Amino acid sequence: MSEPFRFRLRVRYGECDAQGIVFNARWGDYVDVAVTEYTRALFGAVDAAAAGLDWRLVRQVIEWKASGRFDDVLEARVRTVAVGTTSFTVGVAFHRWPDGALLVTSETVHVSVEPGAAVKRPVPDRHRAALLAGAPDVVVDHAGTAGAGGGA
Repeated sequence: MSEPFRFRLRVRYGECDAQGIVFNARWGDYVDVAVTEYTRALFGAVDAAAAGLDWRLVRQVIEWKASGRFDDVLEARVRTVAVGTTSFTVGVAFHRWPDGALLVTSETVHVSVEPGAAVKRPVPDRHRAALLAGAPDVVVDHAGTAGAGGGA
């Protein structure tokens, strides 16, 4: 069975609060970066003109399960949850790497809009197909874990 798209990043000191854990607002940043890398893998680019699709965030739900800490490597496992007529929902589950402990989950709804305008439009067929296919077994590693065991 294939793995979902995975994105790894390392928690930096300045992303932690006075309690020594990842500050709650940073998780929204992490979701944004993970979804950006996922859509880059799906569409070949994230720039609206290059990708042929522009989208806007309209809803985001984040649930905290456990804390991340300075220097933890977070592995975001990203998948398409649903594709509607003009929107798509992306799910992200953050696990501590390599032990796999679940830290945070998120679902984000995006609406497809005309590039350069805020007018909703249907998700184009090629983007719909890419979203439904996902990016199985793709790993984007910003944490420097390549060759460190526990996967790609």
